[in-house]
Amino acid sequence: MFSDFAFKIFEESIKEYHIKDDVYQSFTNPHDKGDIAHLLYRKNWIDTVQWHYEDIIRDPEIDPVAALTLKRKIDASNQDRTDLVEYIDSYFLEKYRSVEIKRNATINTESPAWAIDRLSILSLKIYHMREEANRTDASKEHLEKCKQKLKVLLEQKQDLSSAIDQLLFDIESGHKYMKVYKQMKMYNDEELNPILRGQK
Repeated sequence: MFSDFAFKIFEESIKEYHIKDDVYQSFTNPHDKGDIAHLLYRKNWIDTVQWHYEDIIRDPEIDPVAALTLKRKIDASNQDRTDLVEYIDSYFLEKYRSVEIKRNATINTESPAWAIDRLSILSLKIYHMREEANRTDASKEHLEKCKQKLKVLLEQKQDLSSAIDQLLFDIESGHKYMKVYKQMKMYNDEELNPILRGQK
């Protein structure tokens, strides 16, 4: 199933990131550029770095100048994340391009790649909640709460994975069809953001 394949790639990315656990470490993609695994690995790496950006920026003692610099990095990361989702959707559009769509076919509320985006974020939640559930310096109450939350996250993973695989099956069989709306981000565009436009 595609969801199992994707989740393994996400786990691989998360594990590799946490060897150094540094948002400024260099990035190397171990997968061939023409392989969907390349996009999935890159997508999760962006999510993983951004996860830790979000931790850092919440430090109440953070220097304001450093916080502004980090906010710019988060904005750029969000744009990269959106771009990767669109690349992944392009992969599916090409893969299912020749599928004969049934007359009564329906559209899904989200594209396959946006569902996979949710799975990537979920893989990070599971990784970090598992860490919390296994801490040796936390109270029993904290550990128990985290174990219960982890249980819910694992159930969510099962449900989301099933939904992704069902969606892909429905698209492949022509019972659903893909319609992708390119994300029209306005805040990074010098023509659409009035603040940036005014500085030109």
